[in-house]
Amino acid sequence: MQHKVLFVDDEPNVTKALKRALHREPYEILSADSADEALEILERESVDVVVSDENMPGMTGCELLAVVHKKYPDTIRIILTGHASLDVAIRAINEGQIYRFFTKPWNDVDLAITIRQALQQKDLVEESRRLLKTARRQSAILQELEKTHPGLTSVRRDASGRILIEDEDDELDTLIEQITEEVTKAEEFFSQPLTKT
Repeated sequence: MQHKVLFVDDEPNVTKALKRALHREPYEILSADSADEALEILERESVDVVVSDENMPGMTGCELLAVVHKKYPDTIRIILTGHASLDVAIRAINEGQIYRFFTKPWNDVDLAITIRQALQQKDLVEESRRLLKTARRQSAILQELEKTHPGLTSVRRDASGRILIEDEDDELDTLIEQITEEVTKAEEFFSQPLTKT
């Protein structure tokens, strides 16, 4: 699925300039002229990164990104402002948990690299969550197997770390024979011609 980046600025010329500067980037670019419009887009679209201007009528960029942080915590947030100040930076970090702070005029290359890094970080976090979920599911399966077959999941190793397999009373051979018999029976059953009843 293609990534989506949303630019929010009350000056349409700014969002147009951003679209032009980043038109070759491998993601879909969306734009909004206000914080309210941005929130409407976020309700209907899955957005990976929001880049917002700070000084906008109605709701500031910091306030918008604070809302995005609460409602869409996985969406990466970047502030873009023409009026940089320590107060704005602190608010953006504390309220919006921003990923990066840019000042206008921005450097196209720096912005493009930052957005790519943000998307890579988002992908890595999602992959980590997926792997963790898989590991937890596999662990639960192993615990269930251990309950019904105690000792099944215990592994003995020698001094070099190689796994030791004990073949007590030929249990493994017996199990293989039983499986082979069941497979043979199934093959015989399915190879018989169908007859009308």
